Amino acid sequence: MPTVIHRTPTELRDQRAALLAEVNMDYEELRERAETYSLSMAELEVWHTIEGIDYLLAGDC
Repeated sequence: MPTVIHRTPTELRDQRAALLAEVNMDYEELRERAETYSLSMAELEVWHTIEGIDYLLAGDC
């Protein structure tokens, strides 16, 4: 049986902010660098995680 992790919208927003702080960028800078393929592997993982968080937040979890 797969594991399911439940997070509140507040927890997701906090995680998103922590991830951006981890790569020392704001969302716009990270997005622009992703669009130009100029992210390190670690930064790319953060980008994909933030995309997932944004998807979940758009659906109000």
